[in-house]
Amino acid sequence: MEPKKAKDTPPQPAAESEGAVSPWEGLEEGGANLAIEDFLTTMMSHASNALRRAITVPYADQAGLTVSEWRMLSVLAEARQLPFMELVTRAAADKAQVSRTLRLLESRGLLSLHAEQLGARKWQTCRISPLGQALYEQIIPLARQRQAAVIRQLSADDRVVLYRALKTLRRIGEAAAESRDAK
Repeated sequence: MEPKKAKDTPPQPAAESEGAVSPWEGLEEGGANLAIEDFLTTMMSHASNALRRAITVPYADQAGLTVSEWRMLSVLAEARQLPFMELVTRAAADKAQVSRTLRLLESRGLLSLHAEQLGARKWQTCRISPLGQALYEQIIPLARQRQAAVIRQLSADDRVVLYRALKTLRRIGEAAAESRDAK
C-alpha cells in the first residue's frame, strides 16, 4: 500500500505553538489549506461557547436563570415591551427557543405575554413585569462588570479592531442570509 500523498492529507489547524500569526494570511479563494478548526464559524462558535461559560453562566446562575432566559429577559428589559418577532430578532435566537423560554419566564412571573390582533393580523407582545425588571436591575451591574473584565484583557487597539470586525462580519452574514432568502 502506498503512503498518502501530501495533497491527500487534510489541512491541519494552525497550532499556537508553531508561532503562526494566522492561518488566514495568504488565504486562497478556494480555502484548500483551511482546516475545519480554523473555519471562521468554528472559531466563533468555540470562542462564543467558552466566553458564555466563563462570563454569562455565572451571573445567570446567580439570578436563577439559564443563559437563554437571561438573554430574553435582558433584551426585553431594555425595551420594556416588544412584539414577539422583534424579540426573536434582537435575541438572535430561533422562534421555537424564544417561545419556550418566554413561557418559562411567564410562569415565573418575570414577564407577560399578550395576544394582539388588528383585523386579520395577529401577533404577540411581550412585556417585562416589575419582578422581571427588578431581577434585571439586580444582575445587570454584575453582567456589565464581567463583560468589561474580559474585553479589557484585550489591548485598546485589539478592542477596536475586534469590534469593527464583528460588526462587519454581522453585516456580511445578514446580507448573505437576505440574499439567500430572496431567492
